[in-house]
Amino acid sequence: MDREQRGGCVREAAKESQVQVSRVAPLARVFIRKRPLFSAEVTSRRNSGILYPSLISTRQASKRLICSVATEPAPKQVEEPQMETPKEIFLKDYKLPDYYFDSVDLKFLLGEEKTIVSSKISVFPRIDGSGSALVLDGHDLKLLSVKVNNNELKEGDYHIDARKLTLLSPPNSAFTLEIDTEIYPQKNTSLEGLYKSSGNFCTQCEAEGFRKITYYQDRPDIMAKYTCRIEADKSLYPVLLSNGNLIEQGDLEGGRHYVLWEDPFKKPCYLFALVAGQLESRDDYFTTRSGRKVSLRIWTPAQDLPKTAHAMYSLKAAMKWDEDVFGLEYDLDLFNIVAVPDFNMGAMENKSLNIFNSKLVLASPETATDADYAAILGVIGHEYFHNWTGNRVTCRDWFQLSLKEGLTVFRDQEFSSDMGSRTVKRIADVSKLRTYQYPQDAGPMAHPVRPHSYIKMDNFYTGKFLLVMIADDLNTNV
Repeated sequence: MDREQRGGCVREAAKESQVQVSRVAPLARVFIRKRPLFSAEVTSRRNSGILYPSLISTRQASKRLICSVATEPAPKQVEEPQMETPKEIFLKDYKLPDYYFDSVDLKFLLGEEKTIVSSKISVFPRIDGSGSALVLDGHDLKLLSVKVNNNELKEGDYHIDARKLTLLSPPNSAFTLEIDTEIYPQKNTSLEGLYKSSGNFCTQCEAEGFRKITYYQDRPDIMAKYTCRIEADKSLYPVLLSNGNLIEQGDLEGGRHYVLWEDPFKKPCYLFALVAGQLESRDDYFTTRSGRKVSLRIWTPAQDLPKTAHAMYSLKAAMKWDEDVFGLEYDLDLFNIVAVPDFNMGAMENKSLNIFNSKLVLASPETATDADYAAILGVIGHEYFHNWTGNRVTCRDWFQLSLKEGLTVFRDQEFSSDMGSRTVKRIADVSKLRTYQYPQDAGPMAHPVRPHSYIKMDNFYTGKFLLVMIADDLNTNV
């Protein structure tokens, strides 16, 4: 074959190759953009069992071009990031922590691009002189500094990876641990830890979201007293809320302000909460049976404030009922409820700062049904009742979730029954059981109330209705 014939062969093969590559390119762009849906053509090919025949033809063409001049460089293969292998947690593996925390002082500098979190923790070993490593949970954090007893640690004194911060040789007696981290709530799309949505900062730490705020032993058997100081731009975030009693507040330079909160009762970190934003409150008070006056505030965006009257009634009714029936009195000077439209978890019992999705709190006579009013009464009561069954008395580990949730569901069912019709309430609860719980128990998502292991905590929250049926005394034929 002479030079001209060989050149023609190469040109024809290259032309065929370019046609085949042009067919593959749109598919490649789809994968790069990670679109959830494919075109009908791609779907039909997948269903017929023939995956991308044009790609196969391209490979065949490339064999014919093995000795020819390349028309364009071959695309580099990009190595896909390897996903972390899920870790299975077993009930039998529970061990007491090597270290306990007595108090935690938190400072938040809220910013528009980043937030600086400083923690000062009083640590003491379970056994004096043990000298075990202290392992702290952390995820999506930028570590700025670590200090032990005011001495900054060097890199060789600790080990850090994507999920843990390990102090290799901490003191073998009580010490102070200070950690500064940088986080990015505006980019936190997991809606766990501290995130920003619709202009407001908000937290969700149950079950394991606190590790996205700072390095900590993120487990429910680590209970400590908390203080929380929040600094932010006053015009953007006039309301700054956290757990406990309001101790101090004031203005700072540059149009910023601060508040200081103190929770005098020990709690696990999953009950920590922070809210900052443009909110207004409906204010009321409740006098406990011992004569203490408790301030009550329900915070919402300004336009929703008129719809919070029934929620306030429900809160006061729950506080009185818990005193009358269980002898449990509220233990702080202030109780806050925040209702925002984009809170992802529905409702959360954070100590003295309950956070709700608006649909579970707001009601107006023009649009709400009797069922809406009953639902608000029940969920407001449920989260308030957690103040004792879940907050002051909490679970050792997440395998005991059924204890705090089951008992509190039972309490809110009793509350709703006493406030309305016990028979109607019972029928509604059994109807939910049949509609939601029975199908789950008959399907692949079935699991015991307390499984022997778990990979993701979320599945634990799917059996609330079942938890109370054994404890409830059935006096009906339903």
